[in-house]
Parts: sequence; C-alpha cells; structure tokens
Amino acid sequence: MTSGVRHAPRRVWRRGGWQEGDRALPEEVPVAFTYDGAAHAVMMATPDDLRDFAIGFSLTEGILSSPEDIEALEVVSLPTGIDLRFWLHPGRSEALAARRRRMAGPVGCGMCGLETLSQARRVVPRVGKGITLSPDRIEVALAALSSAQALHAQTRAVHAAGFWHPRLGLVALREDIGRHNALDKLAGALATRRMVAESGMVMVTSRISVELVQKAAMMGATVLAGISAPTMLALEVAEAAGITVIGIARQDGFEVFTHPARVRDMAPA
Repeated sequence: MTSGVRHAPRRVWRRGGWQEGDRALPEEVPVAFTYDGAAHAVMMATPDDLRDFAIGFSLTEGILSSPEDIEALEVVSLPTGIDLRFWLHPGRSEALAARRRRMAGPVGCGMCGLETLSQARRVVPRVGKGITLSPDRIEVALAALSSAQALHAQTRAVHAAGFWHPRLGLVALREDIGRHNALDKLAGALATRRMVAESGMVMVTSRISVELVQKAAMMGATVLAGISAPTMLALEVAEAAGITVIGIARQDGFEVFTHPARVRDMAPA
C-alpha cells in the first residue's frame, strides 16, 4: 500500500441510481528542497519515493553532478509538508552558492521561478550513441509500463515515468501527480542503482514538453517515449541533444520525430 494514497467518501450516480462508498485519491503535499540550510525550491508532489525525488531533481536541475556530492540527506516530515534537507560536500556547496536561483512552483510547472528568458532555453549536454530498438520491443516496453502503474490503477490521477532495458525489461517505474516529478524520481532511482540511462529507453505517460527533454538529456537518456505528442520546442531541443523522441506511443503504434536511426525493424540482440 502506497503512502501517497488516501480514501475520500463520495456518492456516485450511475445507471439511474446512487451508490455509496469511497474513492482512492493521490496525496498532494508541499515538498521543499533545502541545501546547506538554504531554501531552494518548493514543489507539490506525491509523498512516495522522496529520496529518489530529492536526488533526481538535484541531478536533472544541475545542482548535483552525482549522488556522491551529497554528504547527508534527510527527509523531514513537518506539519506543513516535507523538507528534503541536503548537506553537500564543500566543493559542490560552493558551486551551488555561486549559481543559486530561487524556483517555487506548483505541480505541472516545470519552469516556474526562472528569472530570465534564456534560462528557458538552457543548454543541455548532447547524449551518447545509445541503443537501437525494434518496433516490437517498443510495444513490449509500453505494455510493461502500462501494467506496472499501481498508483494510477488505484487513483486514475497520476503520471508515471519508467525505464526499460532491452535485456532486463522494465527496470524502474516511479509515479507522481506531476510529470516532471515522476521523471525526477526515475532519475534518482537510476542514479542510486548506478544504472546508465543511455542503456535503455525512458517512457512517460504525458506529453513530451521541453522540460522533460531537458531532464532526459541531463540523465543521459537517448530515447524518450511519451503517450502524447511532443511540443515543437521539445523537438528542437531533442534534435540538438541527439535524443530520439517517440510520441503518440500506444500499444497499437507510435510516431518517431527525431533521430529515427535508433528505431529499426530489426534491432541487434
């Protein structure tokens, strides 16, 4: 049973009659990121997999270069929410102080709090060669993602991000009310396991926005698939970063928008 679910009483009108009962709903709580005693960000999130969230957000936002930058991390429950408290090693702490900016935003807002227009088009690293996938393997991966969404099965109200490896299958899946949060949690899970995102495919149950492409690039992911369409800006960033974007990815097919050479009829074993 996930801690991110609560049950709310409700009355249901169906087929001409009332039914009594309750509905499983996802939790939504403020989650603060504090580095060396200084507040950095507040996000609305589902309170599951918070250590993954802490590490993944810090990596995809460029605050950390690796989990080894962390000297200590505490997940502190407060009456008003949850505080993710980091203590960083001196070199990383000094680097953060030099580039600190404040960003406080609600769920679904991956760029709230940016101070300049140029920050919305931040330069991300170009990814590596990555893997080659056949259409049938992509369909298998999408089916695995759909069947593993336990929180969504209960609530019908959250996003998921998953990582599929050609040999290992669905390695990790994380869920959250925010699509950016779900991807950050996945990034943290992979980093903690020392898994290289270049070795598989990242999948999200949402549209592919520019923020998701930027985070995927920071992860080193070479293939990003989403069940909805990408935006034009997302494709421009993906093209420059070398990321293969697969959109409208359903079990009956998909569309490849950038770097299509990674998707071939016959993938190497």
